[in-house]
Order: sequence, then structure tokens, then C-alpha cells
Amino acid sequence: MQFLKILFWCLLAFLAAAFTIGNWTAVPIRLPGGLVADVNLPFLLFFTFLLGLLPTLGWQAARRWRLNQRLTTCERTLAETRALHAATAPMSPVSPVAQPSPGLAPTPIAPAGNGLL
Repeated sequence: MQFLKILFWCLLAFLAAAFTIGNWTAVPIRLPGGLVADVNLPFLLFFTFLLGLLPTLGWQAARRWRLNQRLTTCERTLAETRALHAATAPMSPVSPVAQPSPGLAPTPIAPAGNGLL
């Protein structure tokens, strides 16, 4: 599996290099104040890709942090509840489970509702 990951990243790097070599042209960008900046197309595309990716990564990191905080709070509450329950529950010896006698059948459970089926 590791070999496939390496192969994938090498193929992606090769495609990025081929795209860069094939599209190495200057693109004029009009800036405020009448200025014009000539930027190579691969750099412009990489910058716009990062401009879209970074807010998404920031949102994901914030969401993961919030979920981690909620999980920690729930785990702490569960541990406190278990400790409180263990402290208040009386310690009684556990009795063995009684086996039903073979002659008695279990009683059926009546369905909930109006009784019409």
C-alpha cells in the first residue's frame, strides 16, 4: 500500500511539472491604481489554489478542535458519573442467576397500542 501512495505522489508531481513547463507564460494582472503585474501562470494557479484551500483547512481544524473538546467533556462527565455511582452503590455479594425450570414456558409480552393487529 505504501508503494501505491508513493507512486501516486510521484505521478502527481510529474503532472504538475509537465503542466508548469507547458504553461510557463506571463499573465497580466490589473491591480488598483493602474498597475499591471506580470505573473507566471503556474504561480497564479498555485496561489489561487491556496487561497481556496487555507480557509477550508482552518474551518476543518476549528471543527475538529470543537469536537475534541466536546468528546473530552463527555468522557469527563461519564467518568464522574461512574465514580459517583460506584461510591453510592452498596456492595452486595452477587447471587448466581436462577435458571428457569424446564416445565414453565415464558409468558408472551403483549404488544403496545390499541390491541388491534
